[in-house]
Parts: sequence; structure tokens; C-alpha cells
Amino acid sequence: MGSDSGNKKKIAVAGVASILLVAAVVAVIGVSKNLGDGSHESSTTNAAATISTSSKAVQTICSPTDYKEACEESLAGANTTDPKELIKLAFDAAIANIGDALKNSTLLKDAAADERTKGALETCEELLNTSIDDLKRSFDKFGDFDVSNLDEFMEDVRTWLSGAITYQETCIDAFENTTGDTGEKMKQLLKTASELSSNGLAMVTDFTSILSSLQLGSIGSSRRLLEADDLSFVDTKSRRLLAATPNAVVAKDGSGQFKTIGAAISSVPKKNNQTFVILVKAGLYKETVIIPKKVNNIVLIGEGPDKTIITGNKNFVDGTQTFHSATLAVNGDGFMAKDIAIENTAGAEKHQAVAVRVSGDKSIFYNVHMDGFQDTLYVHAYRQFYRDCVISGTIDFVFGDAMAVFQNTRMVVRKPMDNQACMVTAQGRKDPRGIGAIVLQNCDIVAEPAFTATKPALEAYLGRPWKEYSRTIIMQSNIEGFIAPEGWSPWAGTYALDTLYYGEYQNRGPGSNQAGRVHWKGIKKITPQIAESFTGGRMYTDDVWVKSSGVPYVPTLMNV
Repeated sequence: MGSDSGNKKKIAVAGVASILLVAAVVAVIGVSKNLGDGSHESSTTNAAATISTSSKAVQTICSPTDYKEACEESLAGANTTDPKELIKLAFDAAIANIGDALKNSTLLKDAAADERTKGALETCEELLNTSIDDLKRSFDKFGDFDVSNLDEFMEDVRTWLSGAITYQETCIDAFENTTGDTGEKMKQLLKTASELSSNGLAMVTDFTSILSSLQLGSIGSSRRLLEADDLSFVDTKSRRLLAATPNAVVAKDGSGQFKTIGAAISSVPKKNNQTFVILVKAGLYKETVIIPKKVNNIVLIGEGPDKTIITGNKNFVDGTQTFHSATLAVNGDGFMAKDIAIENTAGAEKHQAVAVRVSGDKSIFYNVHMDGFQDTLYVHAYRQFYRDCVISGTIDFVFGDAMAVFQNTRMVVRKPMDNQACMVTAQGRKDPRGIGAIVLQNCDIVAEPAFTATKPALEAYLGRPWKEYSRTIIMQSNIEGFIAPEGWSPWAGTYALDTLYYGEYQNRGPGSNQAGRVHWKGIKKITPQIAESFTGGRMYTDDVWVKSSGVPYVPTLMNV
């Protein structure tokens, strides 16, 4: 009942939004008025007017971008004033440019003189293909634009565009500590692609802002609130998931269908979109576990983090790229792990050695222990949620550019090697419009006895800026007294100190005293309103994927 008029309203508002977004449309109306009914004008004049109008539309759609020249060049051949079409053309240009970089990277790989550089180029190939996939799914989603569900719709697009940028930057990171100039060559190959991807994110962000300013909530386009019936469905689904009969059972003693986790994952149907539960019985599993891309909705459940343990020791010093050193690597979307432990036992002397890398959208970890030293947990990209976990490490042991919210999680600082300081976080947001942030809410930041017993006292910090727009919020958490009074550490000199975004709110414990904190431009004063904006319910916009998991979750500020 009434759906017809509702649809007409939505179409009308979408039309108004388009006109507001592309001021050039107004120019079209002006040209039409000047030309009268057009019957006495030549086709040449009309064509010129169309070109002029398209040109103005391109200038307008490029106006919010940081790389306007690259933007206008990429859309120079456009013959439309439709903002959606212009944004899709911008996506196309970025995809084509990354494709060119991939072709050239093959030539670079053939010429590479050492194995580490070849490894970096192979990693780049994988990463850039994923970046293209993210641009394509953003393209497809934007093509199906639906003003009736604006916030959730745009959150997906912004998440995937941020992911596309992160994957390109991760490709460049792969060349750290390699010899020769191959890394610099790859950086130059990706320069235009990086600019075009950033421009795409800027266009979509601006598009969202303009549509939101129209107060579309009155026609159902703003954030959808769960009704009571929805919540009961979520609760039922949650109970069903947590009590589900496993699709596969892994047991070292042969009492399950599989003896390795990898074998169980290999049994998942290709392009799986149904929840697939793998129960991993107690035991020490010495294997690298990879959840492949597009193998979605895998639930990995152990019999407790003190009983079910996945262990590995891949590391940078022994020749493995940081990106590929993870004991557990999650590439599929909708992943969940519960009641399990994952460790990388390479040791501090092996430097970068990841225990868990999460490159899957809407991933959840509940009562999972992750143990390592440098780079323990790589929160690489997209949306992630962690609850009641324990994460240990030394340098940058929670790092990456995901939108990662941690609740009730224990961060344990371990003793590093001599002359090393420890950093709990190293957030890596590359683009100021990117979704990336590390948020610790009601967490415990503590140190192991070996760290606190060392004399003279070792240094430890809440975090440092891995990338220019690094963003980390620590709120309503317990911070023990071993954290340096300065709180935050620089990366190198003054790098990112003006552009980062770090804040603390309602923390407790002897290490929470902010009197001695650094006074960088990027250190923010967090008000209750700002703190609320970094809660799960506001960060994720559409948090049904967390609620429907059955994992304890507080979408607001907590009463602590």
C-alpha cells in the first residue's frame, strides 16, 4: 500500500540531488532558455553547447577531489552531465590505470635481480588485482544506486574504495627493505592510479554529503533502525549460528572429517555465500591457514583458546613478505573466529611476523588469542570487530587500515629486543577520506611481567603514525602505568604529526593521565559527542552484521 507514491518521491529526490551535485545541469537550463525552442539553431551550436555543459559537469564533479588535474584529464572525453555516470567513468579510468601498472610490473619482475624484489612484485600482482576487484564492486554498487537506503549503500562503496587505496599502498609497502629502484618505479607506475582512486573516494564522499543534506530520512533513506521484530530475528539467527551443527569437524586424532584446517577450508564450495561452520577440536595445528578471497561466511570455532591453537613461524627475516607471513590470513568476507588461539612463534629477532591478517570485510573475532612480537595483528582493510580477545606483541602489534573496533580486549605488551621500544598500535590510513581507524573501547592495556621487570625501564607507547592520516581512538579503557607519559610516539621526525588523528576519552588507570602527553597538532580533544561518533553503532552505520553474529556487542558508549 502506498509504494507507488513512495517510489515517485524517491525518484524525485534523487533527481534533485543530481541537479544539486552537478551545477552544470543548471547551465543546461540556461542554454535552453537562451536558445528559445532551438528550431533556428544549427546542430553545430547544439553540439558545442553539449560539450560545454559536459565540461562544466566534469569540473564540478572534480571540484571536491585532491587531484583535480588528473580527475579532469580522466574525464576529458565524457559526454554526459549525469553525476553517477561521471563517477563510474572515474572508476573505469582508475581500473584501466592499475591494469597498465600490472602489465609493467610483469616486465619489472622479469628484470628483478634478487628474490626479495621478485617476491614483492608477486605480492603486488595479487594486491593490485584485489584493488581492481574493489573498484569494480564499487562501480557495480554505484550503478545500482538506491536513494532509499543511502547510508548503508554509501558505506559499502566508501569501504571498498578505501580498500582499493589500501591495497595499492600495501603493494608499495612490499618494497620496503628491498634493494635497487624497483620500489620507486612501482610507486611511479601507481601514481596516477592512486590519484584516481583517491578522486573516486572524494567524489562519492561529496555525493553522500549532498544527498544527506537533503534530509532524506523523511523518505526512509537515512540509517535504518531495527524494529522489535528485526531484533527478534537477529537474536534467533544468532542462537542458531552459535549452536549450529558444524559443516566440517577438524581433529588431529582423526575423530573428525579432516585432520587439518586447510583441508576443511578446501571442502567449502567455491564462491560460497552460505554460513559454513568449521569446528576445530583441541590440539596444536602447525599450519598456515588461508581463507581464500570469495570464500565467504566461514565460521571457525575452537574448543577454547587454551585448547585449540594454530601456530606458525613465517617471518620477514627468513624471506617471507610481511603480508604473507600470517599464520591465519583472512581474505574472504563475513569471516568469524571464536574460542581459538593463533600465534606466530618466529620471535622478536625475526622482526615482522604476523599471527593474523584480516583482509575480509565484516570480519568478527570473539574470544580469540593472538600472540606474536612485531606486527602480531594486521587489521589490513574494510570493517572488522573484536570482542573479548587477547592480543600480545611488541612493535606496532596492532597495525593496518581497517575500520577496526575492539571491545573488552586485552592488549599485552611483551618484552622487546634490546634498544627497542614498544607501540601498541600503528594505524595506516593513507587518504583523509578513508574509513580506516583503530578504536579501543573498554580495553585493558597491560604489560607482561618480563617487560615491567626489566631495568632500566623499557619504553612503550599507545601508538605511532604508520601513514599520514593515521587515526586511533582509545576510550573508556584501562591503561597501566608502564605507558610513557608522552602517550604517543613519532614515526620519524615530524612525519604525520599535523595530519594524524589521535584521541583519548574517559580512560582509567595510572597510564591514562594526559598531563604529560605530546602536544602535536593531530592530538584531538575528544568531547562526548566525538567519542560517540567512534562507537560501533556510528562507525559501521549498518551494524546488523555484528548484531546477527551473537557476539556480545555494545553499539554506544559504555557505562564503565
